[in-house]
Amino acid sequence: MASPIIELRNIEMCFGTTQLFSNVNLKVYEGESLVLVGPSGHGKSVLLKIMCGLIKPTNGEVYIRGTDFIHINDRERDNLMRTMGVLFQKNALFDSLTVSENIAFPLHETTKKSNEEVEKIIADFLRAVDLSEAKDLFPDEISGGMQKRLGIARALALQPKIVFYDDPTAGLDPITSRVIVKLILNLKKVYNSTVVAITNDMNRAYQMADKIGMIVEGEFILTGSIQETKDHIDPRIHQFINGEIQGPLTDADG
Repeated sequence: MASPIIELRNIEMCFGTTQLFSNVNLKVYEGESLVLVGPSGHGKSVLLKIMCGLIKPTNGEVYIRGTDFIHINDRERDNLMRTMGVLFQKNALFDSLTVSENIAFPLHETTKKSNEEVEKIIADFLRAVDLSEAKDLFPDEISGGMQKRLGIARALALQPKIVFYDDPTAGLDPITSRVIVKLILNLKKVYNSTVVAITNDMNRAYQMADKIGMIVEGEFILTGSIQETKDHIDPRIHQFINGEIQGPLTDADG
């Protein structure tokens, strides 16, 4: 069997004396789409940031493409991180740069491509996310959905093999959300990338996922495929995915 492109071994994360989660074990294989769900504040974004190298766990091991991601030297780490793309929940766009300049930024900063090569990549991605007409506008001059598409284009400009999406449809209406996820999946297919995404919207999770994992009450549960998730016997998972008001998640609070 092929080796995992991402592997977490016995990951624990504490902030001070508070343990957010522990004993997280996970394998993601090349070309897969893993979606992380779970109640707000239980650690989805923190786990994603551990996976993409933005946070070091309190304990445990992270392997990216078979390489120990925590203990490698800075140069090896930088090279590995260049094979990843990240779309943050708030897009992290540069307000002072145009749409085109936002896409160009990582290309100029991390590659030695000529201006002509960069311009071609920008044009290709603007077409891919349907923003060619907005190339000279600034982020505050385009809609939320367009900003999200721009964030996706910038995250993919370096053609990463692994792409992390932190709640890519947050704040968007249902139609725009569906369009954004369709775009993510289309680009995943075009660039043969592996996707790890967070969402609080189970409809989008089902649209996006090959497999689903849930973080709840300090525990990571790989719930499996869409059907396996829907059929899961854990009552916390059943309550969350069905949006039920009463159940173990809310009873514990009350």
